[in-house]
Amino acid sequence: MLCSPWHAPRKDETLSTPAIQERVTIAGEFERIAHRLGRSELIDGRIVEMSPTGAKHGKIEVWIAAILLAYVRSRNLGEVGTGEVGCKLPNGRVRAPDVLFVRAERVPAEGPPDGFWPFAPDLAVEVVSPDDSAREVRDKASDWIAAGSQAVWIADPASRTVTVYALATVPRVLGIGETLEGGSVLPGFACLVDEIFG
Repeated sequence: MLCSPWHAPRKDETLSTPAIQERVTIAGEFERIAHRLGRSELIDGRIVEMSPTGAKHGKIEVWIAAILLAYVRSRNLGEVGTGEVGCKLPNGRVRAPDVLFVRAERVPAEGPPDGFWPFAPDLAVEVVSPDDSAREVRDKASDWIAAGSQAVWIADPASRTVTVYALATVPRVLGIGETLEGGSVLPGFACLVDEIFG
């Protein structure tokens, strides 16, 4: 989704004050104030506000999360999250996928953290918004893979396709009638692309 620069307020400012601090340089600082900022990510030291999603976008997020959750839960494979959960990446960025999956062996014994995941998810899923550019989508997929995600799915409601990114492979574009498979990140998982778009 289209992002615009947004910066953390100084202690003497409110969130609505136009005068804002230039940079938030570390993920830990961002994590402490993120709950006051609304939907945002930390990219190269800058807080980037994300616009609210549309109804269709939200519906597709729910469909994908529901399909993944049913599969993951029935096999006790790990955690599925939605709602732009923050993930701290090794490059200092904080990204927030539309839907994520984290394998059980990476989940702490006490369960998911209260704050951000301290790493990239095994699977990151992004739903393309009408104002996303092709470059933004590719950049985000590249960020996830570089940070350690095994796979990234990009669901595009306009073309009704899912593009699958994985380490050291050429992205594959799947359309209506084709089957999306979990590969090494979710062995045995399969669903028709049609199901993702409801």
